[in-house]
Amino acid sequence: MKLARHGGVSLLYVMAAPAEYGLHLKARIAPLMTGVGPVEAAVSLSAALARLEAAGGLPDLIVSLGSCGSRVLDHAAVYQAASVAYRDMDASPLGFSKGVTPLLDQPAVLSLPCPIPGVPTATLSTGANVVSGAAYDGIDAEMVDMETWALVRAAQTFDVPLIALRGVSDGRAELTALEDWTSTLHHVDENLAAALDRLIALLKADGPAALELPALEISAPPRQDPAHLPAPDSITP
Repeated sequence: MKLARHGGVSLLYVMAAPAEYGLHLKARIAPLMTGVGPVEAAVSLSAALARLEAAGGLPDLIVSLGSCGSRVLDHAAVYQAASVAYRDMDASPLGFSKGVTPLLDQPAVLSLPCPIPGVPTATLSTGANVVSGAAYDGIDAEMVDMETWALVRAAQTFDVPLIALRGVSDGRAELTALEDWTSTLHHVDENLAAALDRLIALLKADGPAALELPALEISAPPRQDPAHLPAPDSITP
């Protein structure tokens, strides 16, 4: 892991799996590798940010890069995640809306910044399961992955904005083997690198002003350290 700097903006790149880290990205970045899934993503990024904060050097921006599934978007194409939902969270038996984490002032869907010109946007759903075939029927988002929601929550804890770039690796057909995911990753790698080049060009041209984004439709809450949230006396949906 190594922080990058472009136009006076420090960047932390984050990826989940070595299989997604192809030749084109290797020529450009040295990312934090979190491991696969929301638990590994949250633990790894939180630990990295805590170490950076202790050293007095939090990044200005986190850039999450990786693959995703989609049965409606172009395969191998790269999209900026305009929003992310957490499909694993379901406390509806207690009266909470599906996707809403109980006792936390967060909506079910978080909006994300999409500052890169020329890179299309799409909605994203995060969960711990690999989505395939009919499992897409119950998901509203256009893309699915296994890390972004967790990364966003970790980033929020440290007041660092996050951009998520996802390349579509699968989704048109039922997944039956690891190769059904990995066979497209070399194309995803190339297209992620091209999108990253656009972001770097933007930062070099506009510097920190590139991060002064318009107000989001669903704004992120102020910094919330889970260790300091008050313990409620009871659960009230």
